[in-house]
Amino acid sequence: MDVVAACRAFVAVSGHGSFTSGAAAAGIPQSVASRRIAALEEHFGGRLFDRSSRAVRLTSFGRDMLPSARRLIDLADAMADDAERARLRPLRVAVPEICPPRRLADLVVAARRQRIYLDLRPAGPPERERLCRTLEVGAAIVAVAEATAAWRVPLGLAARTPFPAPTVFLETLRSGRARTQARRRILIQPEDDVAHLRDPLTRAGQSAGLAPSQVAVAPSLVDAAAAALGSLDLLLCSRQQAEEFGLHWCPLSGPPLLRGYDVAAGVHADLDQLSTDLYADIAHCLGAADGNPLPPEGSPPGSLSTGDPT
Repeated sequence: MDVVAACRAFVAVSGHGSFTSGAAAAGIPQSVASRRIAALEEHFGGRLFDRSSRAVRLTSFGRDMLPSARRLIDLADAMADDAERARLRPLRVAVPEICPPRRLADLVVAARRQRIYLDLRPAGPPERERLCRTLEVGAAIVAVAEATAAWRVPLGLAARTPFPAPTVFLETLRSGRARTQARRRILIQPEDDVAHLRDPLTRAGQSAGLAPSQVAVAPSLVDAAAAALGSLDLLLCSRQQAEEFGLHWCPLSGPPLLRGYDVAAGVHADLDQLSTDLYADIAHCLGAADGNPLPPEGSPPGSLSTGDPT
């Protein structure tokens, strides 16, 4: 028996002094109201109404039970309100601060269509991990190695002028013997200042004969992009970022560098919502290909040069 529904019928009929009017007020047929009250009387073991006359009157037992029935209804309504507020409470998610605001807005809209409410907190890689670890957010899109990533974003080099070849070989960035010749730098933005991206690129640069200062971490994406726009320096970035800054983009030779992302969440249901229900929408934000394709393998960075990037 649905005790709450039966109590609603009981309170409605007692308030109107009529089964017909009470049932109408409760939005149920009179026959349903009668059955529910009869079931409630059987459940409680006492008569709630005196039906000996045309008027419906509470019995002494019914008068004693009426306050409890009202409290139960109020509690059920309060629980329903609490459940609705909890369902509508946003899930705080730490996301890469490099995601374009418009794409983040599209993600929020797509989530709402699935009755998922997001509160996005853009942050860098270490901060996203910290926010998730300290439970300041419910979930985070964290940087991971490409082998364990749910989303992968190919990286390449971006410059203010076109590249003469379809790929960039690091050897072509070696400076000449003349001291006046500027050394072109590869600038790593903070989003890519993680061991699984920074260290392989640094080692490849050393193998290719680049000076240590030619592979450097920039203090911010804006600083790195400004250097690429205003000098011969190169920005390590995704194709999407290069297009946003109006830069020419070219992949590095050999196995591609890939940003890897995955979801970290304290609650398994939140993990499922982000990694399954919103997979394609998050991929769009990150600039990753939907479907998680793996790029083809090739030779390691630092292979023989095919041309000098301009």
